[in-house]
Amino acid sequence: MDFELVKLGGDVFSLRNEQDGKVLAEITWTMLGDVMVVDHTYVSSELRGRGVAKQLLDRAADYAREKGHKIEPVCSYVVTAFERFKEYEDIKVN
Repeated sequence: MDFELVKLGGDVFSLRNEQDGKVLAEITWTMLGDVMVVDHTYVSSELRGRGVAKQLLDRAADYAREKGHKIEPVCSYVVTAFERFKEYEDIKVN
């Protein structure tokens, strides 16, 4: 699934999949220095159960690595994923 990087205003960004003007999947964060504070993950009901939230997080993690950022999880999904999967250790805020 493709995700578009969108600047929502100020230091707030999202990666989203939008079709026909409707957001189907999105992860949002606020930049604080070099830290992405991830505060929201949304997947529409028609896409749930297909691993789309993990795809969003993986793409956000790739973006963080590309830019030299760390991620501070605030969103409950990202908090749980950071605890469950070791692949994010390199971008966790210590």
